[in-house]
Amino acid sequence: MVLRLLLVALTSLSLAAPAQAQSNTVILSTTTSTQDSGLLDALVPLFEKQTGLTVKTISVGTGQALALAARGEADVALVHAPSVERRYVEEGKMRNRRLVMYNDFVILGPEDDPAKIKGMPKAADALKRIAETRSRFVSRGDKSGTHVLERGLWKQAGIEPKGTWYIESGQGMGQTLGIANDRRAYTITDRGTWLAFQKRISLPILVEKDKPLLNIYSVMEINPANGPRVNVAGGKAFADFMVAPETQAVIRTFGVDKFGQPLFVPIAGKTAADFQ
Repeated sequence: MVLRLLLVALTSLSLAAPAQAQSNTVILSTTTSTQDSGLLDALVPLFEKQTGLTVKTISVGTGQALALAARGEADVALVHAPSVERRYVEEGKMRNRRLVMYNDFVILGPEDDPAKIKGMPKAADALKRIAETRSRFVSRGDKSGTHVLERGLWKQAGIEPKGTWYIESGQGMGQTLGIANDRRAYTITDRGTWLAFQKRISLPILVEKDKPLLNIYSVMEINPANGPRVNVAGGKAFADFMVAPETQAVIRTFGVDKFGQPLFVPIAGKTAADFQ
């Protein structure tokens, strides 16, 4: 009898141990742009100091970030592909989607601008001209938020990009910028990552400020039904942290000292209707 009770106690402890360990760690599934821009380097230590929790960051394209969360392999998601995010919320995989911040996408290219797109007001028209001139273009090709935006622009332009001029990197934003720079090619990036990398590359902004280039980031909590290891409390704590006034104040000035302008604009409390 004593042996049986001891075995039951040991079994209970072994089952409880992973949950206890998990409760002190928050797995953040996010995009490469939040990592490459340096924003997470500023925010994560603040969160850890405030809460005593430890953040493990998985930085991939938005498509992969959401897929990880949908499998219960993350506790909170910080991403930037609104149409894809809404689908996951509708399916019940994510919940409590809240807007956090925005910056914008820009089209970069070589200084000699072989497709002659500089200053064009419409991003889709610029991509159409790149395709017509068969000028090299590097796509992330990774189902990230940036790739989703790019594919939408090609569709708007009425073009299915293919051929030797169209290069899919399958890499994050920083690596894709490096490839585009080496190939003297055009590419699309978020402004924050371009600012962070502008001393490493020589690709100027050629097209910007078109309405479809708006880049909105949201934070979402993960449905615990996605998997047994979802840290619901930790995920909610990080999501709440991202929209808290103190965090939004840090986002508002992030990058000013280094780049002379903020990399993101905080928008906690706003809705999609505010950007129609």
